[in-house]
Amino acid sequence: MVQQLSDTELEIMKIAWGNPKEVTLFPYIMDGLAAKGKPCQKNTLIVLLSRLINKGFLSAKKIGRRNEYTTLVSETEYQTAQTKNFLDKIYEGNASELVSNLILGDLMADEEYEELKKLLEKGREK
Repeated sequence: MVQQLSDTELEIMKIAWGNPKEVTLFPYIMDGLAAKGKPCQKNTLIVLLSRLINKGFLSAKKIGRRNEYTTLVSETEYQTAQTKNFLDKIYEGNASELVSNLILGDLMADEEYEELKKLLEKGREK
């Protein structure tokens, strides 16, 4: 089961997931957090990265004096697990209630609604 992440851990993972390279270096994460307006102290980031390793989201490989971090859980895997958790917790697993709430609560832009309709039609074709 994929664990839930704290907000800061999620920001770090978004940076790692968004990195076009296979491995992510510490300075890349530091710069990414600063660019998002969420700078982090070096020691704090070390602790957060250690937590992500312990939770099974990252692996670290020591190369000389630096660590190379590799993602072990994809962004899609995390999103799917968290969506299922939310669906189970809030809507007791009823996806149609979630979609109904998004539509009736006016929580979707017109483009998103049209895209959802297309997805539903594609699903029917399969």
